[in-house]
Amino acid sequence: MRLAKLSLAAILALGVSAFADVENVKFSGEAKLYYDTTDKDPYDLFDQSASRGQAAATLAMSADLADGVAGKIAVTGLSTLGLENNLVSNVWAGAFSRNGNFVGTSSQWWVSEAWLAKTFGNTTLKIGRQELNTPLAFSEKWNIVSNTFDAAVLLNNDLPETTLVGAWVGRGNGAAGQVVYGVENGTDPFDTYAKELGGEGAYAVAAITKLIPMTTAQLWYYNVVQVAQAWWLQADVDLKDALPGLGFGLQYASIDPDAPQADTANAWAVKLSYNMDGLNLAAAYSATDEDGAVPIANTATGLIGSQSKLYTEAWWNYGYVGLPDTNTFMLSAAYTLEGIADLYAQYTSADTGKNNADMNEFTLTASKSFGNLATTLAYIYTDADDQNDGSSYNTVQLYFTYSF
Repeated sequence: MRLAKLSLAAILALGVSAFADVENVKFSGEAKLYYDTTDKDPYDLFDQSASRGQAAATLAMSADLADGVAGKIAVTGLSTLGLENNLVSNVWAGAFSRNGNFVGTSSQWWVSEAWLAKTFGNTTLKIGRQELNTPLAFSEKWNIVSNTFDAAVLLNNDLPETTLVGAWVGRGNGAAGQVVYGVENGTDPFDTYAKELGGEGAYAVAAITKLIPMTTAQLWYYNVVQVAQAWWLQADVDLKDALPGLGFGLQYASIDPDAPQADTANAWAVKLSYNMDGLNLAAAYSATDEDGAVPIANTATGLIGSQSKLYTEAWWNYGYVGLPDTNTFMLSAAYTLEGIADLYAQYTSADTGKNNADMNEFTLTASKSFGNLATTLAYIYTDADDQNDGSSYNTVQLYFTYSF
């Protein structure tokens, strides 16, 4: 794991001497344009002061290098395209730098991925700047760009139908609410993982197995250095061999802060799903302990207001379901109208107990692809005690993503 402490410059330099043996060079990327407007008091929908918009572009190059090493480098940029002049007043991502300065209307770019990977038998080592997808430390995908990490990840598949995971996460650019920190005057938005919480990086180990019939089970342990230790247990069952289309899942999470007298946060969740003929239905319920000191949420973006991997997570209003003393239920339905659009509906209700921030959300989305262009129209109804002076409000969003 100490290999993870190599700088990104050193990691990239490992491949320079092998450029003569580069094969399967591929270029890819995507361009996005997102728009959002609300009618929070005192504004109406589509008012400039109540709207935000931004464009993002990512260009990536991947290749097979010498001795079976694979690599990838990606650059991500953000721009308002001048939308703030007459259509919007805010941006989606990168609005504030780590120093707290507003930089959102400035064009900015950074290296979002830069990694090398090597497989030895049934073991793969991946080192460098990369996306992660683990229950309590992950790249959030809801925004126009995603947060990434300077990390080392080791995967082993020697055991039957089982993957063992070991990881060291050294740095990240995750920020609550805006997902990524903005780039100010060319400064690096990446810093020590969980630094805002007093952290000094994080370790994680896990086992993911399908040895149990019809079940994918996973067990994760985290040590966010100087901050907390955490566990995540999950089992997802697909009853396709017994009751086709029916599935259910169980989750348990625990975060134990290192701070003296800080109570351990615990949560559990259950989910029931049914999939048949293009119709996907789901119902979920979660509950958290009353005395937890922290929310059950993504440690990569600071916990407060961060997304959670609990089954009951809202479609848009993050930061509620993982709060201490919270009971949440979620209902969702997805259906594909062939040749027309993919439709989705979700209702989430969080009773936040002593937090006095109950939240109800109803979301409808319609998605349609036109070749490489993916589009989504979303409508969100929000009624939350701690938003808009407790009055409900509406949100309309448009997403355009062109992949190449």
